[in-house]
Amino acid sequence: MKTQAFPTMVTPFNRDGSVDVGAARAMVDWYFENGCGGVFAACQSSEIFFLTEEERVLLTRTVVNRVNELAAEHPERDRMTVVASGHVSDEFDRQVHELSAVADAGPDTVILISNRMDIENTSDGAWIRDAELLMNALPGVPLGVYECPYPYKRLMTGPMLDFCGKSGRFQYMKDTCCDAATMADRCGLLRGTPMKLYNANAQTLLESLRNGASGYCGVMCNFHPDLYAWLCEHWEEDPETAEIVQAFLGTAAFTESLAYPVTAKFHLREIASLPLSSIDARTRPASDLTDYHKSCVRQAEILAQAVRERIGL
Repeated sequence: MKTQAFPTMVTPFNRDGSVDVGAARAMVDWYFENGCGGVFAACQSSEIFFLTEEERVLLTRTVVNRVNELAAEHPERDRMTVVASGHVSDEFDRQVHELSAVADAGPDTVILISNRMDIENTSDGAWIRDAELLMNALPGVPLGVYECPYPYKRLMTGPMLDFCGKSGRFQYMKDTCCDAATMADRCGLLRGTPMKLYNANAQTLLESLRNGASGYCGVMCNFHPDLYAWLCEHWEEDPETAEIVQAFLGTAAFTESLAYPVTAKFHLREIASLPLSSIDARTRPASDLTDYHKSCVRQAEILAQAVRERIGL
């Protein structure tokens, strides 16, 4: 089974606060050049709860269009997969509307956020009922599920996953449980179904790949996506080096808590040299980025470069 790295895309903004389409296209190019198998657009890293519906659709369409252009320009490469959510509303009718709008933008899979079904978190049965209603309201749309931590984290249970896998409609799961044993159980439950599990937790990534996960989908692909792509592609053929890469990724990922997503935008602009005109976010201003944060990001990049030299990237 081919395993892949999916960055959770941050939304670049112009200085006037609008979505920077040019920078978004450049980010897709950077993910592609660094070996990512896909992009998760319109996700929590994109600040979907702080974007308008029009902005969520614009970001998704921008990513889809650029991915399609890259596929035409590079027929020798597999086309990157685009998954997108934008699933933020409480009311069912609004959810159907916003998910339909994202689906019309052309992603390969539309991602449901697990805490948007049975919002009061009453029971597995209520969640399954709400998920089935959404499935029926979105006929023919390939679906996925994401255990988004905001506004609260609703972890998938065995019955919920069993329903999704056996439905035949679900293809993708972004797992945020951060527990290798739980992910192993989940991979076993999903085996033989179309639904594939992507781990958002860097510290457990290699173990989860060994247990059947289909790859990584997380924050840190905005910093060193090439190393995640390498690990996903080579973990079986070079297990000794895979342990070294995993050790770096697991350690570097502790920087997730440092003023994200501004830290990611700082890295993309200052280290990756992408044309972001602003590193502000809707959830926090660029002024939250301290000299200490910048130093941590730069130190991680120095070590990342040493790992690249070790594995020949």
